[in-house]
Amino acid sequence: MSHINWRKSSFSEGQGDNCVELATIHAHIHIRESDDPDTAIRTTPATLRRFIRAVKTGGLDHTT
Repeated sequence: MSHINWRKSSFSEGQGDNCVELATIHAHIHIRESDDPDTAIRTTPATLRRFIRAVKTGGLDHTT
């Protein structure tokens, strides 16, 4: 995935390898951690919105 234009989260710390990075490719969002660039999650904007909403509202607090 080296040809992808990754953007670093504004909440990531400094310039080190402890960053969350995002890229948009063909209507999908790719998410990875800079310390493990070969592993990425691919999702759609709608699914990511549902996930973020569930995290914010505590919907995943008691999953096992």
